[in-house]
Amino acid sequence: MTINEAQDEIIEEFSELDDWMDRYQLLIDLGEGQEPLPEADRTDDNLIDGCQSRVWLVCEPRDGRLFFRAESDALIVKGIVGLLLRVLSGHTPQEILDADLYFIRETGLTEHLSPTRSNGLLAMIRQIHAYALAYKAKFAE
Repeated sequence: MTINEAQDEIIEEFSELDDWMDRYQLLIDLGEGQEPLPEADRTDDNLIDGCQSRVWLVCEPRDGRLFFRAESDALIVKGIVGLLLRVLSGHTPQEILDADLYFIRETGLTEHLSPTRSNGLLAMIRQIHAYALAYKAKFAE
């Protein structure tokens, strides 16, 4: 599935829900449905700076693609990071760097997240981009 196909799927899921309380519940459900990150991966090295909640992100390169796993101590944030991973995990560093993450805007997340959650979302995206930049250089060697 391409990045844009995954985004379009998320937009469709959100558009089926009229009320923002239902959309928040969808984020919570997504968070609850994620596989927990093993305790061994919940290290300071994997902790994302800039998030009010604790968010750990692990990147595993395989065959020129980046695969991400994540965990948060807040269910809504765990759902948000789950959406990001659904869109970006399994793609090449260049695809990740080139992606216009329009689903954030189109689902209404931009307007409905608190300022601290919005800052956390940006921090997650920055960290994913940092991994993509690092592995792009490494894969080019």
